[in-house]
Amino acid sequence: MKTFYIKTFGCQMNVYDGQRIDAMLRARGLTPTDDVSVADLIVLNTCAVREKASNKVFSELGRIRDHKKPDALFGIVGCVAKEEGANSFRRIPELNFVLGPQSYHKLPEILENPDARLLNVDLSGLEKFDSLPPVSESSVLAYIPIQEGCDHCCTYCIVPFTRGREISRPFDDVMNDVYAATENGAVEICFLGQNVNGYKNSLAKLITETAKLPTIRRIRFTSSYPTEMSDDLIEMFATQPKLLPFLNMPIQSGSPNVLTRMNRPYLLDLYLNIIDRLRAARPDIQISSDFIVGFPGETDSDFQQTMEIARRVKYINSYSFKYSPRPHTGAALMPGQVPENIKKQRLAALDGLLTEINREFNESCIGKTMACLIEGPDKTGKYLLARSPYMQQVIIPNESSDKIQNIEITAANKCSLRGKVLKN
Repeated sequence: MKTFYIKTFGCQMNVYDGQRIDAMLRARGLTPTDDVSVADLIVLNTCAVREKASNKVFSELGRIRDHKKPDALFGIVGCVAKEEGANSFRRIPELNFVLGPQSYHKLPEILENPDARLLNVDLSGLEKFDSLPPVSESSVLAYIPIQEGCDHCCTYCIVPFTRGREISRPFDDVMNDVYAATENGAVEICFLGQNVNGYKNSLAKLITETAKLPTIRRIRFTSSYPTEMSDDLIEMFATQPKLLPFLNMPIQSGSPNVLTRMNRPYLLDLYLNIIDRLRAARPDIQISSDFIVGFPGETDSDFQQTMEIARRVKYINSYSFKYSPRPHTGAALMPGQVPENIKKQRLAALDGLLTEINREFNESCIGKTMACLIEGPDKTGKYLLARSPYMQQVIIPNESSDKIQNIEITAANKCSLRGKVLKN
């Protein structure tokens, strides 16, 4: 066993999982490769939040099966593995392993016994964090999970099934990950969780302790549940300058009726009050959201309320999706499933509005100077890709080696900004 190939699908939590798998395999002497046809071990790190994601994974598995070396081991880890379980072997009989999002640390077992089939989709709590080596690669940005799973049980969401009920990591364990990240060169920390601001050991305290580290320049967290946005966390935006002026707080729908069916039990007035308090604490803060259109029973009036909330809050960098039924969720069995053509029309309308709002915000940034995180060169090598405090991509000439640069924004479009580095 010499080389491994890993491909990660989905959210930032999966990005972290992929990094830990990478570190685990490197620690066992394997070398990464980008060529699936020469890899000895092939790992697809999967996400099951949307139906298309699952279908995409199995389409990719079929392609890999036809192009991999005959003796290469391959399989899936993550949420699709948990969702499909043993059925994965029926769909792709050549698979060697199927490991859920809390059991991928058992991957070395297949290396020790390559003739076996490995199936483990248990929800084993925090065991994986104790079993895996720390990420060893240098990176300017470190994703650090502080909790897994979710107790809110939204009727459209498969997360409670694939990742289990909510578990918060011990405070000291999280800080040890922060310290390790700084030693590897991180200047930005992003705390992760399906319900990150519901962290039982105080997210505000984590931010405060992390901000004390002189090498850490930027801190953020995602994703937030509205009713978990505590007073001390809102106050952080007023008092902690290292906390970026950007927050992802999904609303999903602007209709109270739809929110009720989604089992998201907050009033729109509460949500908007939180936005007002955040903007009072940090006047330059910007908010992003997630939206689901075409949820069962959604009427034209319900959808127009979603459009109205988007206009009112003026979300930037938001994500919107057509509702797709997921197994093990209440909404999959609800009456009033919206026809696909209606969902498509509503998504196009919402995307158009969100794109225009984002374009207006990007254009408002022209002439401003922002401290941006330098992520690395683009594919051509002629430019550097940076990330603004609002998570916008900023393209600059490849003339900088510092991790954080003051960049004057010179141009903008709906997708990105362009700028120039200001010399000290």
